Amino acid sequence: MAREDRCSPERSNEAKPAYLNDSFIFFGSKMNRIRELIDQVAKTDVTVLIQGESGVGKEIVARALHLYSLRSEKPLIKINCAALPEELLESELFGYEKGAFTGAYRKKPGKFETAHSGTIFLDEIGDISPSLQAKLLQVLQDGQFSRLGGKTDTHVDVRVLVATNKNLEEAIRAGRFREDLYYRLNVVNISVPPLRERRQEIPIFVTHFLEKYGEKYNKRASDPSPKLMRVLTRHRWPGNIRELENVIRRLVILGDEEAIIEELGSEGKAKLSLEKTNPQYQTLIPPVLPLKEVSRRATMIAEREAILKALAQTNWNRKRAAKLMNISYKAILYKIRQYGLTKKNHAHSGSE
Repeated sequence: MAREDRCSPERSNEAKPAYLNDSFIFFGSKMNRIRELIDQVAKTDVTVLIQGESGVGKEIVARALHLYSLRSEKPLIKINCAALPEELLESELFGYEKGAFTGAYRKKPGKFETAHSGTIFLDEIGDISPSLQAKLLQVLQDGQFSRLGGKTDTHVDVRVLVATNKNLEEAIRAGRFREDLYYRLNVVNISVPPLRERRQEIPIFVTHFLEKYGEKYNKRASDPSPKLMRVLTRHRWPGNIRELENVIRRLVILGDEEAIIEELGSEGKAKLSLEKTNPQYQTLIPPVLPLKEVSRRATMIAEREAILKALAQTNWNRKRAAKLMNISYKAILYKIRQYGLTKKNHAHSGSE
């Protein structure tokens, strides 16, 4: 069924959801304020810092900024700064000359050159190293950089959008992020609220994802029961829209409402009980839960503590910690984000 207002910045006074590339992002007062801000800054070339928890839709906000900009006919290049080790990230961003390192058999342009005249979106900007922060600052100040192994500067005309789920001001205080770079990035700040603060959107997302995955998997998705909708609207959604999307995808594929009700319903009751007595309820095992849930939570707690110890033993060197635990670098980055681990956690845990 055709939807109105898709990819259009025009608004009416009615509380209708707006669409962008088959993804809801604008519905309700909080998201409409973000939409107004996007309308105001999209056609400028200012750098925008998009903040919010993992899964809230930061990339979709970046795509809206590009889509409504004067550069919309040019490329939007995205790179996840947390997904690559420092050495590889530098070559991906800035490219390299032939012979710059072993295996560099030819010159390769980086993402900044590829995005020339367009937009570059740097996701998880809080994870880049101090040396790369300095190089990025140069690009923002002068619009130029040198490739790895290069002897001359390369000039680019690129709009920069960045996103993070980290508190960059806290990272500045801890010495992990350059203050001058932060102020260069934070010309305009868009903070995307978590789904638990936008519960009125949940029924709209559910309808959208049912239709999307019903078409994708050629399955007729039934409307969710009132019982399931109560569970979905009460759940805290720590993974935000991405988590909700995966739940609805599973519902379309398996058609098992009761499994989702049991999984999310018992979890929600346990969390609500613990929230009243302990703000750190995520790290505790609820007193009364199904055995499967108790086992799952115990595993999460043990896994979290093991990762904290490995990080402590390696002085928070994530590559060495991943090697110590015999998991991939990408896996440990995911776990660190999943459990919200910081050096502060380590101090509170009492582990040395």
